[in-house]
Amino acid sequence: MSWLPEVEELNRRKGFAEAMGGEEAVARHKRSGKHTARERIGLLFDPGTFREVGVLTGKGQYDEEARLLKVTPTNVIIGKGRIGGRKVVATVDDYTIRGGSSESTIAEKWVYGERLAYELRLPLVRLIDSAGGSVKLLEMMGATKIPGYPTWPRSRMMGLIPIVGIALGSCAGNGAKRVAWSHFSLMVKGQAQVFAAGPVVVEPGVGQELTKEELGGYLIHTRGSGLIDNEAESEQDAFAQARRFLSYLPQNVHQLPPALPSDDDPGRREEALLSIVPRERRRVYRMRRILELVFDKESLFEIGRYNGPSTITMLGRLTGRPVAILANDPYAAGGTMTRASAQKMEAFIDLADTFHLPIVNFVDQPGVAIGLEAEKQGTMRAAIRALAAIEDSRVPFCAVIVRRAYGVAGAGHGRVTDINQRFAWPSAHWGSIPLEGGIMAAHRRELAEAADPEKRLTELEEHYARFTSPFLTAEKFAIQDIVDPRETRPLLCDWVEDAYALLPQQLGPSGRGYRK
Repeated sequence: MSWLPEVEELNRRKGFAEAMGGEEAVARHKRSGKHTARERIGLLFDPGTFREVGVLTGKGQYDEEARLLKVTPTNVIIGKGRIGGRKVVATVDDYTIRGGSSESTIAEKWVYGERLAYELRLPLVRLIDSAGGSVKLLEMMGATKIPGYPTWPRSRMMGLIPIVGIALGSCAGNGAKRVAWSHFSLMVKGQAQVFAAGPVVVEPGVGQELTKEELGGYLIHTRGSGLIDNEAESEQDAFAQARRFLSYLPQNVHQLPPALPSDDDPGRREEALLSIVPRERRRVYRMRRILELVFDKESLFEIGRYNGPSTITMLGRLTGRPVAILANDPYAAGGTMTRASAQKMEAFIDLADTFHLPIVNFVDQPGVAIGLEAEKQGTMRAAIRALAAIEDSRVPFCAVIVRRAYGVAGAGHGRVTDINQRFAWPSAHWGSIPLEGGIMAAHRRELAEAADPEKRLTELEEHYARFTSPFLTAEKFAIQDIVDPRETRPLLCDWVEDAYALLPQQLGPSGRGYRK
C-alpha cells in the first residue's frame, strides 16, 4: 500500500530536470565560459536556501504502454531562496534547452514566477540568457499568436517590489525586455548582448551586417544608450552587484529600507574637505572623493556610471541607514545636465521615491547643456522631466551646494516648493546664469566697442563677482545655512535620523507608477 513507486518516479523526473539540456548541450554551454542555470542559482542565493517551483514542468515522451521514457524540461527555472538572509524570487533561463528561447518554453511558468514575487511582495531577480522568439512556434502551435502576456503584471510590479535584470548571454526580444524592464539592470562584458533582434534578423531586415557585440554589447548599452545600468566583469561579479543592490532596498514598498550596524563615527570631520574644492572656478575636482569622505566608509554603490556621466547616482549609507545619492561630476561635461544625465537622474529619483530612500544631492550644477546638438536632442524636455521627478517625490530630500547652482538645472537641487532643506559650502555660488556667459550677453555691445575688450571683460567680471558671495544670500535667508565643509557628515547623520522618523508615514505605493 506504499506510495514508494510514485516517489521513485518523482525523483526520476527531478533527475531529468537537473540534467537540463543533457550532457552534450551542457558541455557545449560550459565550453563557452558560462555557468549553467543551476550553477547560477547556487552562486546567487545563500547556500542551500533555494526552493524550486515547477520542477516537473516539461514535455514527456512515453512508449506504447504509456511508460515514461524521458522528460525534456522547460527552459526556465523558477523558485525562491534567500539573499543576505532575506527571501527573493528568481526566474532563470536555461540556454542548454532550445537556446533559452522565450517561445520554446511554457510561458505560464516564468509568468507564474513573476506573479509569485508580485503576490508574495518579494524582490525578483531575472537571470536572462534567452534567444527570444522562434518561428518554430508556428509549427508547434499550428497558428500565430498576438504578442504579449496578459497575465504578466510587469508595470504594477515595478511600483511594488525591487526587480533586478541580469543579461548573461545574447538577450533578444522578450529577453531584452525582461532585462531592461527592471530597477537595476546588468550585463556581463563580452558575454552578454541585448537587442530587439539579433544580427541574423537585422541583416536581412535593414541591411546592416554586425556582430552581436557590435549590435548590443556593453559599449552600446552601459556606455551609450543607457538601456542597461551596470556592466559586470564576470557572472560572479554580476551576482555580487545584484546582491549588493538589494541590500539597500526594502522587500517591498510597504517596508522600510534595511539599516545595518555601523561603527563609523557620525561626528567624523574630514580635514580634506576644507580644501578639496579649488578657489579657481575653472578648475575641477573629484566629487566621488567628497562622497567617500562624507558617507559611511565602504558603503557607496554606484549605478550607471558610464551613462550620463555628468550626473553621479549612488546608493550609500549614513549611520547604517540606506540613502540615495545624487551629485554632479565636474570631470564630465563640466557637470552640466545633458539629455542622458537628466534621464538617468529621473529614473534614479523614481527608484529612491518608490522604495523610500531619502535623497542627498551634492550640487555643482552649471546648467542645462547648450548648443545645437543639445537642442536637437531635446535636452530641455529631459531636464523638465527630471525636475518634475524631484517635485513629485515624497521622500526627505537634502541638498548640499558644493559649488555651482545655475539656471533651469540648478533649480533641480531640491524640491523648491517644499521646506527645501539645503545648506551650502563657502565655495558655493549660484544664479540664473553663470557670469562667464551672462556678462557677454548683457554687455555685448560695450565689449565690442571697448578699446581693450579683454581688460573691460576682466573689470566686469570683478564687478559682478562681488555679488556672488553666498554670504550675501544667507543675509536674506535665501540659503538657510553656510557650513564648514568638515561638518557635512555630522549634519547629514543628524538629518538622516529625522528623515527615517518620517518614512513610516510614506509606506505603500507612490500612486504615480514608475517611469522607466
